[in-house]
Amino acid sequence: MLSKIGILGGTFDPVHHGHLRLALELRQTLGLSQMRLTPCHRPVHRGQPQVSSAQRAEMIRLALMDCPELTLDERELRRDEPSYTFDTLRSLRDELGPDVSLLWALGTDAFAALDTWNRWQELLDYTHLVVIERPGFSLPQTGAVAELLQRHRAPVTALSELPGGAIVLPSLRLLDISATDIRRQVAIGESVQFLIPESVRRYILAEGLYR
Repeated sequence: MLSKIGILGGTFDPVHHGHLRLALELRQTLGLSQMRLTPCHRPVHRGQPQVSSAQRAEMIRLALMDCPELTLDERELRRDEPSYTFDTLRSLRDELGPDVSLLWALGTDAFAALDTWNRWQELLDYTHLVVIERPGFSLPQTGAVAELLQRHRAPVTALSELPGGAIVLPSLRLLDISATDIRRQVAIGESVQFLIPESVRRYILAEGLYR
């Protein structure tokens, strides 16, 4: 049985309880030895975040202080170039070797647009894809991504047997929290208490972020 390491990437602008609970549920449900949060430095498919990469990483660090089950992986922040998932996965595989099961978690919205990603057809050479259902988004029924899903969809047990190559769709409970809405509320002076960790809320206020 292979050791399993999960990766949840994103801008985390800011990190919130939806991200954190999802990451923790992935670790517990899939029996992962590690679950890493990997903030994106220079996103390719959306505009540059409102705050710096260092500030977003610091918010994750604060959020994880009381959660040893989750860790921060800053490798994308060390590359001053567009943050392509393919490059991150290749870096992880070089670091971890071939005998570790690597899991990249993404929502159904991102998965539906997978064919717009850099070298998307090679991703499964390095990792499994764990697709998380998001309200309002469905799996593609036609096209290249639908065909990829049909060829590679597998049960969760495949994650322990192979280092990569499978697409799994676990059933997880999601908290419907939006970073966009959090930024809007901060900008107009509303409280975001209980949407984000208290340490992150205090950091945002102290640094004057999202105003």
